[in-house]
Amino acid sequence: MIDVTISIAAVIVLLVGAGYALHQERSRAGLFLCAALTVTALLELFDLLSLVSSLHAIFWKACALFAESLLPPLWLLCSLTFARQPGSSKIGLWAKTAITSTFLLSVLPLVLPLSAFYYAPDFPSERLLFIGNTGLLFYIAIITSLVIALVNFEVTLTNASPDAFWNIKYEIIGIVTMLAALVFYYSQALLYRSLNMDYLPLRSFLYLVASALIAYSLMCRRGKVRIQVSRQAAFKSFVLFAVGIYLLLIGILGEGMRYFGAYFPRNFTISLAFLAGIALLILLLSERVRRKVKVMLHKNFYQNKHDYRTQWLRFTELLATAKTLDELQQRILSAYCEIFGTGGAALFLYEEIYAGYCMTAGYNMDLIPDVLTTNNSLIKFMKERAWVINIRDDTSDILEENGYFFGEHSLFIVIPLFDGDKLEGFIALGKSINTSESFIYEDYDLMKTIARQASLALIHQKLSSQITHAREIEAIGTVATYVAHDLKNLVSNLSLIVENAAKHIHNPDFQKDMLASLGNTVVKMQKLISRMNNLGEQELINQQRVNLLELAERSSQLVVANNITVSGTAEIVCADENEIQKVILNLLINGIEASAPNDPVAIEVGCDRVPYIRITDQGCGMSAQYLRTELFRPFKTTKPQGLGIGLYQCRQIVEAHGGRMEVSSVEGDGSVFTVWFFDNENQQGAESVD
Repeated sequence: MIDVTISIAAVIVLLVGAGYALHQERSRAGLFLCAALTVTALLELFDLLSLVSSLHAIFWKACALFAESLLPPLWLLCSLTFARQPGSSKIGLWAKTAITSTFLLSVLPLVLPLSAFYYAPDFPSERLLFIGNTGLLFYIAIITSLVIALVNFEVTLTNASPDAFWNIKYEIIGIVTMLAALVFYYSQALLYRSLNMDYLPLRSFLYLVASALIAYSLMCRRGKVRIQVSRQAAFKSFVLFAVGIYLLLIGILGEGMRYFGAYFPRNFTISLAFLAGIALLILLLSERVRRKVKVMLHKNFYQNKHDYRTQWLRFTELLATAKTLDELQQRILSAYCEIFGTGGAALFLYEEIYAGYCMTAGYNMDLIPDVLTTNNSLIKFMKERAWVINIRDDTSDILEENGYFFGEHSLFIVIPLFDGDKLEGFIALGKSINTSESFIYEDYDLMKTIARQASLALIHQKLSSQITHAREIEAIGTVATYVAHDLKNLVSNLSLIVENAAKHIHNPDFQKDMLASLGNTVVKMQKLISRMNNLGEQELINQQRVNLLELAERSSQLVVANNITVSGTAEIVCADENEIQKVILNLLINGIEASAPNDPVAIEVGCDRVPYIRITDQGCGMSAQYLRTELFRPFKTTKPQGLGIGLYQCRQIVEAHGGRMEVSSVEGDGSVFTVWFFDNENQQGAESVD
């Protein structure tokens, strides 16, 4: 009864898992996984029915035989598409031929009688089916196909990035467990030339364990996984080696079982063996265990800790194939984590707007808001020594100022990035996966060597971005040319009106048409000017004494909104009143558009060593990445209908006044824009406000 319950539970879990897999990923890969799990469940169901239904045992066994014939093609298709990128999941000619040939196996149960496969005089009372010559070839083909599928899953896992590896590790272990159970079942059949149905509860139990691993992986997976499998991957497979050892061992085990006979607890012992194998596989795929084994091998069997040639070639290939700046930064950080066995890494680069080094990218690490200025002891040390810093060494002078920075974010190694003698930034590594591992001069040398290559790659991307920015400015000039052309057409229309007015000015119909045309022309010109004025080049400004508080109050009255508040002190500055009003209006409109209808927008005028206007909203806010890479750039906007010109224009106006704009924003919590007013004499005092 317990055996039947286990088998029924396995069938239900497999079918539910098949449906959930297809629900999670509606693609060809999800469809093939669903089909493979479904056929595996049906095989289990048919085998169970053949044992419990004495009258129809042969019929259900024939159904099971047909389900067995579908295992090879479906599991092969699943192994070739599982978690792979669309380009790499395209099946080649040889694979199509192999899969087509395995589909031919499903024809055999339809055209040949069951007696061609089995001889079962006492089935199901005697749970043995003796295999004929056709059945022998049939099951050899099944085992061969399943082993190839195992190799394909191993290739997928081998080519996975660290993020993808952790997402699919347990799912692949579960699938491998299912395939291993089938390989064991059919290998026993080939060994003894008979199918032993007493192994059915064992197979069902392993399916339950495998389903639990797959379910855990699917529930914990973060996003879809797409792996690019190298076409030049060497045919080195642990699976092939393990299967060879296994087939040798089962021969020895089979001979041993002959001496113990019925007293040998086969199902229990084999179950423990499979569970031990699963546990061993999980340990082997554990990054911490692998790191400890690697360190042990290097200490005892290798002259050098690192294979410099291999590491250099792999790192160079990673950098060369990065398509975007974000991808390049992620690859640099992931390479450091993989090579040196750390749990995370952060990249800090110098940002002029913050006058310090800010985190621009992280790998398995949350955003670090700290800004390290050029006067920081850590920055000074790297500039003077150009050394890799390990806080476990004697670095008391650095820790005195930066102890919170290292401790709060679990950082312990810092690698400087130089462009000649200029410190462009640094990479900070998190805690070691193997806490007992110590770093030596070989590690530091490799860190610095890779850092030089990483620095060159980052500088190259930076220069590319500057070229792109220059092209964007060129595009602005092109757009301005189009605007000038449109204005020319509008002016031509006005010229015609003036010419005709001399003749028809006293005609009431002409007067009516003239006023309508003038109104339309003025509206069109105002729209063009409001969008494109001062774009690209800074305009000459007419400076005069302006009361910022009064200007803020007048500007708020021009915006149709009841939730704007103005507060602060009357501060007098020398500025172009019309231009500064454009800045205030633009920031007000942005704040209102980013906020809910009843959310307040506040204008504050004050002085903190220099006068300022601060506009605060409680809208959607902006991401840190957008603030550092997209803000103030022309044609970059978060608005669905925006042109991306307003903030660029505001910054041009403020800089033309010798001022500066500061921005702080949190996604979901709103934004704060501050406009500082200072002349060349107050430059130093204003910088201290940062």
